[in-house]
Amino acid sequence: MDCKIRRWRMEDAPYLAEALNNKNIHNNLRDGLPFPYTVSDAEKFITAMLNSDINKTYAFAITVDDKAIGSIGVFRNENIHFRTAEMGYYIAEPYWGQGIGTSAVNQICRYIFDHTDIIRIYAEPFAYNMASCRILEKSGFVCEGILRKNAVKNGKIIDMKMYSLLKI
Repeated sequence: MDCKIRRWRMEDAPYLAEALNNKNIHNNLRDGLPFPYTVSDAEKFITAMLNSDINKTYAFAITVDDKAIGSIGVFRNENIHFRTAEMGYYIAEPYWGQGIGTSAVNQICRYIFDHTDIIRIYAEPFAYNMASCRILEKSGFVCEGILRKNAVKNGKIIDMKMYSLLKI
């Protein structure tokens, strides 16, 4: 299935709320998202992304047939790491396993390397999230190691993996 990434639009809010009202997605994301996730929550997120610093935050909707079915973003670090950025993403569960994640990751990495001075993009998926690890690997990211006992998610201490892609 073909997907495109594009800037967020306020009319994406209901689709974003629909996607994020799913514990399977929340279980693979960092804490902080409300559950249940409302259209109002989605509108606040979209507003924040549209008003963010365009030199630090690169946030896009993942779309199929122009319908928002997920989110992907790259966020520039600061200080001595200002040419490094962290990437995060999720896709609505009905679209899992269709190559959309790999396509979206490839699209945003190409965009970042072509339009910014960022030279390193990294991602830190939970080690148990094998699907996300596979997306990164298929997109050319290299696993740099295991971050042992690096997070507490749902009351459990868990490992994370560190992946990176370098601008060639």
